[in-house]
Amino acid sequence: MYGRQSFRFGPPETPEIIKQLMIANAVVFGLQLISPPSFSDLAAVRPSAVWGEGYFWQPFTYMWLHGGFMHIAMNCFALWMFGSELAMVWGKERFLRFYLMCGIGSGFVIATWPFVLLFAGVDVDGLDTHTLGASGAIYGVVLGYSLMWPDRRIALIFPPISFRAIWLIPGLLVMTIAMSGPEGGISHIGHLGGVLVGWLYLRQNGLTSGSDSSQASRTVGFKSNVLQRRLRRWRMRKKLRAVPPEKTEQRPKDRDHKGLH
Repeated sequence: MYGRQSFRFGPPETPEIIKQLMIANAVVFGLQLISPPSFSDLAAVRPSAVWGEGYFWQPFTYMWLHGGFMHIAMNCFALWMFGSELAMVWGKERFLRFYLMCGIGSGFVIATWPFVLLFAGVDVDGLDTHTLGASGAIYGVVLGYSLMWPDRRIALIFPPISFRAIWLIPGLLVMTIAMSGPEGGISHIGHLGGVLVGWLYLRQNGLTSGSDSSQASRTVGFKSNVLQRRLRRWRMRKKLRAVPPEKTEQRPKDRDHKGLH
């Protein structure tokens, strides 16, 4: 990631809450490896089980499970990379509340969306699909990061590009859709659910600085009205065009000339 004048890989420090969440995910993943398949079947989100069999705990438990080493490694890396500074600014309790809200909310979206399609008359085959992983919570964290520091530059090694943090969520969604291939295997609705819940939570509660550090003091807390103003200013900057000097000199003359008629 780029600061204003220097390059830095990763956050300046790792808060305890981030370490604790990573350890919790690793411990549960270890239990998965030594447990029978029924353990994951009971804990992962299955829409027909949640709303048809009363397995209402699944939207709470699915986010602690993972489908393999690369799955948990990528989620923990993103949590460390983007969640550390949020936790430093927001504080432990606020960050944990946001993380859990995004993850649990995404679980209920995953469990409910197939029934929404079914009631709309669309044929669905995902009622018995098992979904697991912390990606919904991670996408909420990435959303919070991109809104707190929208102009920060993010640099990738592969592909070798850099972009502003505000484009993190669209870029991740496009990348995961492209990587999923024709067979799928990635819960895009879970990712979108985490983003949606995170967005609604931030609109309702806003972001406020939770640290006395210089980084936090430079962070401007914003609620929904402030966020809307920031988005409007961003759109206006995109529309601005430089006016040639000769045109600026002609405008007063044109107005005076028109006033003579």
